[in-house]
Amino acid sequence: MGRKMEWAGREKHMRGIPRKMVFLAVGAFAKAVATLLNTTSVHNADTLIRLVRSRPPGIPLLTVSNHMSTLDDPLLWGFKGFPSLDANLARWVLAAEDICFKNSVLTYFFRLGKCIPITRGAGIYQEYMNEALQCLNNGAWLHTFPEGKVSQEDAPIRRLKWGTASLIVRAHVTPIVLPMVHSGFEEVMPEKFFLDRRPPFPLCNKKIKIMIGQPLEFDIPKLTELAISKSSGDVFSSTTTSRGWPVISFFGLDLDEAAQRYLYSSISEEIQSAMEELRSSLK
Repeated sequence: MGRKMEWAGREKHMRGIPRKMVFLAVGAFAKAVATLLNTTSVHNADTLIRLVRSRPPGIPLLTVSNHMSTLDDPLLWGFKGFPSLDANLARWVLAAEDICFKNSVLTYFFRLGKCIPITRGAGIYQEYMNEALQCLNNGAWLHTFPEGKVSQEDAPIRRLKWGTASLIVRAHVTPIVLPMVHSGFEEVMPEKFFLDRRPPFPLCNKKIKIMIGQPLEFDIPKLTELAISKSSGDVFSSTTTSRGWPVISFFGLDLDEAAQRYLYSSISEEIQSAMEELRSSLK
């Protein structure tokens, strides 16, 4: 637990100075790569900027995108006009524990960068997900890569992991969900550049495209009732292995594992569909 360093991610840690320095440096790097060294075009940027800057108080924002490279974040936020140097407006993001939190130096740096470690394969009710949930409950902006891993193939959006859907359901206030899809980062930071390794620095003269969709709205009480109805008799999970999830309550309704599976699956499918529609318009 020592590697977690949750204290380093707090806004008041050393009066916020280390965090501000990290975002100034990383934000400048993202701006340089996305706008000076490469060409970035963004569709519907105003919607994202408006939601980041001036959404209603207390309303969380959850952005989701495909995952094309290890530099998607922070480069996604380096486009012209985005406040990528402002630590207060910056997103929180789920980041792979085995990559970004391998030692105390990396852990401290990524914690200052408002990154939350996620242990791949540990399930949607792992302790770190509660930290992500707390961000949403604080009305903050959280970004996730719900496909769960980098894929540089020009292929349809893969089946989404259910962690993002579980956060939408469990948040005290249902977040504004904004889907995004991008291309080009797989050329800026290819996984297999030389001897099956990534290049030491981002590549230049590439075209980056970012498609930002429209906010998705989820009627969680209605979806919860539907999930209980559809999953009655445990039909939904009869062909799948039980994960031993706890029974949870929303709006006075108890959801067993079968109902949770149905609920998270239906929300994930809607997000996946919206992302795939954006991906098809990238061409």
